[in-house]
Amino acid sequence: MNKRKSVLVTGATSGVGYATVMRLLSEGDLYTVYATGRSLDKLQELKNEGAIAIPADMIKKNEMENLLEQTDSIDIVIFSAGVGHFQAAHLLHDEEIRSMMDTNVIAPIELTKRILPQMMERQKGHLIYIGSQAGKVATPKASVYAATKHALIGYTNALRMEVAPSGIHVSVIHPGPIDTPFIDGADKTGTYRSSLGKHLLQVDTVANKVIQTIEKPVREINLPGIMGFTSKLYALAPRLIEKIGRHYFMKK
Repeated sequence: MNKRKSVLVTGATSGVGYATVMRLLSEGDLYTVYATGRSLDKLQELKNEGAIAIPADMIKKNEMENLLEQTDSIDIVIFSAGVGHFQAAHLLHDEEIRSMMDTNVIAPIELTKRILPQMMERQKGHLIYIGSQAGKVATPKASVYAATKHALIGYTNALRMEVAPSGIHVSVIHPGPIDTPFIDGADKTGTYRSSLGKHLLQVDTVANKVIQTIEKPVREINLPGIMGFTSKLYALAPRLIEKIGRHYFMKK
């Protein structure tokens, strides 16, 4: 019988993180789930469902350290915490820029650094990062957000090579825009939602892919699948893709 796996999910109180925790808990006794986030109400809901809920703001080092003190031999980490502000580059506030960089880049890198030694000692582990298609094909009004996800791609590509000899898997899931409150908070104008309409991904679709990745580790997953083709097309014909992007996202 396989040993029950211990899973830590950041950003567990909303969107993909919340849905992923619920999916993990639905798997019966397969996983011990540590859920962390900032919403105390949502953490209580997850605790009631069977998760070990630990409040933490991942950009605060003392709260990250406190979180790690309350976890034990983590087998899998799902980095789902993220923030976005969609606005023209010159109109972004300094606080918004720093928030995206700290939450989307610095925090997962610093958490990875702290988690890795125990995984390397045990010669096993799985790190799953929620990236974004924005890290492959940027769109207007998402300059800094795209930069954070592009940085995550560079980091995980190097990390994957470093930890492979220790039997540690590194997976990145790159979804397109998802129908969650995140997109409404990131884009106050509603342009993204109205432009993408029915093309928005459902949160359960992404959560299900996370579970599949746990069961069968892969290098990366693009959602929807055609997005993998789009990023390759962008490398071949960037001017064409950028023209399309302007049409969709620069509407008044």
